[in-house]
Amino acid sequence: MYTDESLLLRELNHRINNDLTSAICAVSSKAVESDNMEVKLALLDVVDLLHEYADVHGALRMPDRGRLRDAAQYLQQLCASITKCRLAPLTVRVMFSADDLLLENERSWKLGLIVSELLTNVARHAQFDSRNPVVRVELCVAGNVAKCRISDNGSVPEPVRRGRGLTIIGELANRLGGRIQAFCDKEGSSFLLSFPLTRAEQRAARTAHVGLLKRRGILRCHTLEAIRSPDPAEST
Repeated sequence: MYTDESLLLRELNHRINNDLTSAICAVSSKAVESDNMEVKLALLDVVDLLHEYADVHGALRMPDRGRLRDAAQYLQQLCASITKCRLAPLTVRVMFSADDLLLENERSWKLGLIVSELLTNVARHAQFDSRNPVVRVELCVAGNVAKCRISDNGSVPEPVRRGRGLTIIGELANRLGGRIQAFCDKEGSSFLLSFPLTRAEQRAARTAHVGLLKRRGILRCHTLEAIRSPDPAEST
């Protein structure tokens, strides 16, 4: 059974998905009907853009509870979708790096909402002037704390004000049990989200770390064996 809040969010998601599908069908139909090649191509570009927005919306839909999700893979896919529809048209390049991290489904989703809002803010407000526009999204684990930094090399036209978007980001960070810090100047902006891992996430992180150490140990053994193995030609 869903809570009232969860049910309303799922209904809203369903309606938005239906509206996007209807818009894609309507524009596609007009593209097929048009005899003007320039109009047809322009409408098909709109269809592609709507599909990209639908991909972002799909990635941000509320997940089911009770499972762990690969947060690194999820964020990478989300950043790729957002880049295609919002940042690539502005020639903004996104650099992504992440440690292996499993998060509870709902917490991974909240992390995605924060990253999505911050990347959208870059598209709306950052001014890159003559610089090559670059955004970096970095996810790492330090002990029992996860950290996600979103930074860019664009300046902001005026001091950052805590509007609705930043207020929502702050509330989402609180729901994760963490906090978000902002650093903005003429050289760029940086937002650092830090939040503690739950017990289930900590166990998963320890298991992943042990597995990584074992893989590295096996690799070192194979490397040593390759170094020490005599050349068959020399032994004859």
